Amino acid sequence: MPKSSMTAILTLGHGGYDQLVASEVPMPEIGPGEVLVKVLAAGVNNTEINTRLGWYSAAVQGATNDIAADPSAGGQADGGWNAQTAFPLIQGTDCCGRVVQVASDVDTRLLNNRVLVRPCSRDGGFESLANSWMGSDFNGAFAQYVKVKASEVFPIRCAWTDAELGTIPCAYGTAENMLHRANVQAGETVLIAGASGGVGSAAVQLAKRRGARVIAIAGEAKHARVAEIGADLLFGRSADLIAALGEQTVDVVVDNVGGAGFPTLLKLLKRGGRLVSSGAISGPIVALDMRDMYLKDLTLIGTTAWDEPVFPAIVRYIEQGEIQPLLAKSFALTAIAQAQQEFLEKKHVGKFVLIP
Repeated sequence: MPKSSMTAILTLGHGGYDQLVASEVPMPEIGPGEVLVKVLAAGVNNTEINTRLGWYSAAVQGATNDIAADPSAGGQADGGWNAQTAFPLIQGTDCCGRVVQVASDVDTRLLNNRVLVRPCSRDGGFESLANSWMGSDFNGAFAQYVKVKASEVFPIRCAWTDAELGTIPCAYGTAENMLHRANVQAGETVLIAGASGGVGSAAVQLAKRRGARVIAIAGEAKHARVAEIGADLLFGRSADLIAALGEQTVDVVVDNVGGAGFPTLLKLLKRGGRLVSSGAISGPIVALDMRDMYLKDLTLIGTTAWDEPVFPAIVRYIEQGEIQPLLAKSFALTAIAQAQQEFLEKKHVGKFVLIP
């Protein structure tokens, strides 16, 4: 049986890196329908930084376009995804782990399996968009152990390392959910903004897997790596996309960037095109010309709640060798502040991972 306590990174409140404290805390006690997972690797995401900074607060979003770029920025009391964040909180949305304990009503065949944890739970079933997220709405994987619903763990059998698997859940689930909702088809042209980040690089691979032609926007220093994972055409962040591509040349835009470039993305979409987003790393406040939207019959799709087929599909793609891991760097769990600092420099391609 696991020991009675464990090491975890507690986020004490909204604020800077001083809010991240390595602590000895009680071992999670599982209840009906739950399992205990030993964390083998936990990915680093924008969302953990944003939650710590209070970026999800409506008050903050209305005041600034780029709070996540400033680690010293303060947050708001209601800066959680769904409600006020309950501090202290163990963050960590990504988890590769091993099941070490199951409740009495859970299938014992889950024991000792290496698993990926689906971080997005659909609390009211998949007929409702109500959802909760590990590491934001309840304690997550920045610890030696985490408890989760048995329905959210997926055994996986592959040759990938624990760290490589730790890059997958949030980024690939989010990217696949966007492509699923936008109904990306073979032969379509998909433009991906922020294509070198965790979600963006996942979207490149997953769109190519669907047979799409992929146009990627990323810093020039990262173009070679993004091309290796499937981008057919690459542009720098300051490129004149209208001049290079022409208006109405793209079927789908995957935009987790937002900010000042948003109006151009609408110009690029064909009639009946779709723009799908699950983030706004360059700023949540954008300019929207309504004429571009309604005169071209565009569909704007927001995605947070993951649909039922998404995560099982990701596990299947890995086991069938259809995608590759993009592990940029690993850090010790207690080096979380260093990992987040380097993460915000945006010099990497793929994902950072913490190892307990």
